[in-house]
Amino acid sequence: MSEIDPAADARTAPVAVWKMLSELKGDALADWRVAEVANRPSPEERGIDLPFPLGWFAVGYSDELPKGEARPIRYFGRELVMWRGEDGQVRVLDAYCRHLGAHMGHGGRVVGDLLECPFHAWRYDGSGVVREIPYARAIPPQVKRPCPQQWAVEEANGFIWTWYHPHGVAPKWALDHYPEASDPAWTPYQRHEWFVYSPLQSMAENGVDNAHFQFVHGTASFPDAKIAWDGHRRTGVVAARMGTPAGEVDGRIVNGQNGPGQAYTRFEGISETLLVAAITPVDRDRVHARFAFTQPRAQAEGPGAGLARALIRDICKQFDQDKVIWDRQAYLPNAIICDGDGPIIRFRRYYDQFYAERTDEPTVRSA
Repeated sequence: MSEIDPAADARTAPVAVWKMLSELKGDALADWRVAEVANRPSPEERGIDLPFPLGWFAVGYSDELPKGEARPIRYFGRELVMWRGEDGQVRVLDAYCRHLGAHMGHGGRVVGDLLECPFHAWRYDGSGVVREIPYARAIPPQVKRPCPQQWAVEEANGFIWTWYHPHGVAPKWALDHYPEASDPAWTPYQRHEWFVYSPLQSMAENGVDNAHFQFVHGTASFPDAKIAWDGHRRTGVVAARMGTPAGEVDGRIVNGQNGPGQAYTRFEGISETLLVAAITPVDRDRVHARFAFTQPRAQAEGPGAGLARALIRDICKQFDQDKVIWDRQAYLPNAIICDGDGPIIRFRRYYDQFYAERTDEPTVRSA
């Protein structure tokens, strides 16, 4: 009887990442997903001190920010504050008050649609214009102008999104809207989150790295994906035979990327599932990843509920396995690629368009 090659056996954990995760269950796994990675090399040493890519990025779930509430957030290497006015609209500003630098996300309050600084009660609108100073006869002319960095904000698919561009350029494309996210026949989101100590580009590149699926995730073969590139969009379709307790079924995995920060994956075959992936850079070597899953209630709450839950667990497990690599991976701009790796070089050319520092002239006024 011939020996089975462990690297080709989907039942065998072929690399160390599986062993590292094998003891993490329940709360311990959830804590690990968001824990600081201690003693990691600097972004410069790892070559991951890349610019932040431009695009739409999630800064929170819509239902986590009620009317009249302000909260601090940190993304794109900046301290920010977001609040929802009494009109229901969300606004985002750089967090430091233009008066004496108080952080308005800590102790600031919402008055009508304005944000009030906790230090001297200066009140800001969503463009950063100071509208009221309770103790002053006149508002200084410098703060009657909008802030240099504007943060366009929209809500879609149950998320709050803001547009990031280092030079203050207005949004170049629209957000995608997924009908399943608001369809009462589909479940509320099942939510998972991670902090990954990697640049967003390395994480996104994983999707076209065909060879890693076998050696990190234990698939029996490399996926055969059809990838299309169209401006800021990338789409892919993977057709596969999927094993179930009732035998093999035909399945498809359809994914799309709308710029670097908004992505989706639709799983078809075993259990219909929409994954909304919202991936937002925090610092040069830290990314906040949110996975939001929704499934048809008839499947998720019916006889196929076990399969539906198992699919989500498996997707999250694969992300955990990738995180083990990403957290300490270096970025090699002149990577040596061989046949079978997938279209990594093509992906890097596609992704380069999102680095405005390399393609645009600055347009933001100085503060």
